[in-house]
Amino acid sequence: MTQQARLLMAATAAFILSLVAQAAAQDADWAKVIEAAKKEGKVVLYTSTQGVEFHNQALRSFQAKYGIATELLDVRASELDQRIQTEQTSGRYVGDVLQHGEASALRHEQNGVFQPYISLPNFQNLQQIFKEKSSKVRVPIYVSAYGLLINSELVKGEDEPKSWRDLLNPKWKGKIMADDFRALGGGSVWFDVMFGALGREFHEKLAQQNIVFSRDVGNDQRRVARGEYPMRLPQHYSNFPQLEGLPVKLVQPVEGASYVQFDTGVLKNAPHPNAARLFIDHYIGETVQVIYANNALVPVAMGISEKADPRWRSITGAKLLGTSAPERLDAMLAAAKEIYK
Repeated sequence: MTQQARLLMAATAAFILSLVAQAAAQDADWAKVIEAAKKEGKVVLYTSTQGVEFHNQALRSFQAKYGIATELLDVRASELDQRIQTEQTSGRYVGDVLQHGEASALRHEQNGVFQPYISLPNFQNLQQIFKEKSSKVRVPIYVSAYGLLINSELVKGEDEPKSWRDLLNPKWKGKIMADDFRALGGGSVWFDVMFGALGREFHEKLAQQNIVFSRDVGNDQRRVARGEYPMRLPQHYSNFPQLEGLPVKLVQPVEGASYVQFDTGVLKNAPHPNAARLFIDHYIGETVQVIYANNALVPVAMGISEKADPRWRSITGAKLLGTSAPERLDAMLAAAKEIYK
């Protein structure tokens, strides 16, 4: 063996040993976080998803694994924002972790509401796109995607839309229900994404289809199931399991799905900061990511779809087309009101 080869082998061995030592140090540091979190004994989650069951499933999994009590405040977004502002202003801190849509979480980040989570072992398992969409204080935990809901008895075979452009077919005039594009919500997100992907002309043509707007999501999807309308958009993927057994189908057009990303972070001056870090790491870990997938949400971690319920695997691996951006929110709402009069 040449001197050069021996030097290379020695350098490689030293590098591997340094990686092992670094990993051991990180494991030891994280063990201290877990120990401190258990001493704190509690974590309080703030969110605004209004009673969805997967939160309770995730909370129970955390408590079962670590023996740390959990508390949930799940209220309207406006009420939640007011609660956070009051706590941060008064110095009476209760909440530990905030979960919010990406736009709202970004606004809170800009307002200094979060504190750094420092490091999270499960962060390395995030898909690259979500690593890039993270910050030092904010981490994506799941994506809520939107497709097209059709009545499978009224829309069959070749009539089934394959592209969002297929909605422009004259046969669907007056027969498409939609969450109102002119108000904040899934409809406005879909409008924004399609405006960017397919252009203003697409929306101008779609407006001629006499879209039937409504904001009663739960009832509207059942109106499609009853056959009152053949289709509705955008359909929340995670609402689809509620319709299991009814004559409906969730269509994922070839262009992809609009979506809303949900982020989480440790609130500034959290009473239980170590429990908060442990909680967030648990939420981007396999156990909770599978819970999200089994509730027809798109997980942010790698290797989750194949572990999900087979019924929802196509949903969890859905092609994501885009989401709305806070900086163009007002312009998009104005454009929607102008086009859809």
